[in-house]
Amino acid sequence: MGRSPWLRTPHEIDDAVAVAEAMELCDVERFADRPFASPSGGERARVALAQDTGILLLDEPTAALDLRHQEDVMRIARTRADAGCAVVVVMHDLGLAAAYGDRAVILCEGRVHSNGPTRDVITSGALSEVYGLPVTVIDLPGTTHPVVVPAR
Repeated sequence: MGRSPWLRTPHEIDDAVAVAEAMELCDVERFADRPFASPSGGERARVALAQDTGILLLDEPTAALDLRHQEDVMRIARTRADAGCAVVVVMHDLGLAAAYGDRAVILCEGRVHSNGPTRDVITSGALSEVYGLPVTVIDLPGTTHPVVVPAR
């Protein structure tokens, strides 16, 4: 379905190759012979990356995925961004946002609370204020991205 914008255009001839590449990239080749509606929501979310656009908009792309596939989807999105694609991801998983995003926007009650480079926005102070509970943002040894830990 990610190729549907190209139906009845000169780019339609690229469909088979684009779909095959996207299916391999997203680890869903085993679903090739199944109807689109048969895979789970998480499986379908992975194939949504089979688009050839300059802008990629993803709404909670990792919500129904296991850890491996969450990382795969975000790695693919990061690769697309590094190649010049504008990638916008809406998500609640602040750890993934911190690990893969260049910039972050935190919304609170429908308004922008913070906006800027991810490291400057995803902070203990901002998250504690927005979520109304203590949140710690830490750097773990051996990692390059912060980890978000709510008080429990």
